[in-house]
Amino acid sequence: MKVLLATQKPFAAAAVNGIREILVGAGHEVALLEKYADQSDLVKAVSDADALIIRSDKVTAEVLDAAKKLKIVVRAGAGYDNVDLAAATAHGVVVMNTPGQNSNAVAELAVAMMIFMARTQFTPATGSEVQGKTLGIQAFGNVGRLVGAKAKALGMKVKALDPYLSDEQIIAGGAEPVHSLDELYSGSDYVSLHIPALPSTVGSINYELITKMPKGATLVNTARKEVVDEAGLEKALEDRPDLKYVTDVAPDNLAVLQEKFGLRVFATPKKMGAQTAEANVNAGLAAARQIVDYFANGNTRFQVNK
Repeated sequence: MKVLLATQKPFAAAAVNGIREILVGAGHEVALLEKYADQSDLVKAVSDADALIIRSDKVTAEVLDAAKKLKIVVRAGAGYDNVDLAAATAHGVVVMNTPGQNSNAVAELAVAMMIFMARTQFTPATGSEVQGKTLGIQAFGNVGRLVGAKAKALGMKVKALDPYLSDEQIIAGGAEPVHSLDELYSGSDYVSLHIPALPSTVGSINYELITKMPKGATLVNTARKEVVDEAGLEKALEDRPDLKYVTDVAPDNLAVLQEKFGLRVFATPKKMGAQTAEANVNAGLAAARQIVDYFANGNTRFQVNK
């Protein structure tokens, strides 16, 4: 089978070599498309591919229409909103992610961002400590649990909200369960977002929720920019000069926010959650192994378009 590794933002060389070794060792052919200039390059390259490994690359209906032989797409990472799942299903293409491979990298970033904002972006101004503060975690999956564990090690109190988990599961993960967004936001000095961008979550972090946060609170977003209502965020920061916002997914109105609110807002230049050498390699190798397992054994454990 021909496996296309299509990454506009390339994997590290170690990851590419490891992916190639796994796939070639299992008898597959590997083609590489890196730093491509236009989406049309991906459309052309995928025409004879049986499998596709991507990162943040967009697998649209146009890509799937062109991929006549394609049987599986693996997104090297947890999120998969860059893949048109409905179109993939219509074409009979299995879509998988690689959950857990980037989790520690994202968790470390979330905690680092909390400290960065607590210390006023490392300017000479007097900051504060995170010890003794309460962290609310919205979605208590792989990343959320790791964020909670690291926060507790720093002396923070940890609460979590996850409608898919029981109280017992949240407690076992090291957090105190809460049962509503109002309770989570009103009782947390920091709220860390780990929810996907779904029709039910897009724009759900709005003015009403943000302004429920206590005095001096910080909202941390290492999830997706779409889950935050940007107009509501701007109004909340305007009406509450004590609030802060930090993210690795820059909002469309970032320039306005930074001009109006200065050190109370920070966004990294690009999505940074998975940008560690370790996560880069882990996710790529996991994607390759899942493709080998799928073709050899029909394993669809991580399929997301069932």
